[in-house]
Amino acid sequence: MDFDQKLAETISLLKKISDEFQPAVFANSYGAEDMVLTHLISQHALNIQIFSLDTGRLPAETYSLMQKVEETYPSHQVKVYFPETAATEAWVKENGINGFYNSVEQRKSCCAVRKIGPLKRALANNKAWITGLRREQSPTRTNLGYQEFDADNGLEKFNPLIEWTEKEVWAYIRANNIPYNELHDKFYPSIGCAPCTRSIAMGEDVRAGRWWWENPENKECGLHVKKI
Repeated sequence: MDFDQKLAETISLLKKISDEFQPAVFANSYGAEDMVLTHLISQHALNIQIFSLDTGRLPAETYSLMQKVEETYPSHQVKVYFPETAATEAWVKENGINGFYNSVEQRKSCCAVRKIGPLKRALANNKAWITGLRREQSPTRTNLGYQEFDADNGLEKFNPLIEWTEKEVWAYIRANNIPYNELHDKFYPSIGCAPCTRSIAMGEDVRAGRWWWENPENKECGLHVKKI
């Protein structure tokens, strides 16, 4: 499939979601893929609410991009969700401010407080949510398709860029002058919370900088993992 066809299918799917799955939301984590989708949603004036999760530990560069997005796409203001204060304070009291380094279980419990809780609130009462997931991003995403029913959250989940390559994402960003996170220029292909993200070396997997102290098969925060 050539890129023009991929782009056409992505736009067609976004329009279908806007027309047939209301209310619909798009989860923007301000990665390169999410900036492509933000641009397309705004460019085609789609009826899709954009939201983001502010964990309280994002890099300064991400906050700068958040401001830039507000200025560049005023027609689609991003709704920001934060962790519950009491839950965050309880986690820090029990585990320490950087306790997520101690074990996979503690890291995932931190993600649960800072990401999963806010996500549940963001998705409540919606019929569909859109992500920027791509198949080639990690071993945990190779079997994903364009659409699936998210039983855990009770709504349809769409991945419009699932077939796009990293090269195609960046070619589209540059061709359309789309704002992006400055950390990408410092060898951060995948960006999450500041303490859990590092730059990668030549030849490393694109998600090698996320939770780099863990094995690849564990590298999900829980936002896109099905319960068994």
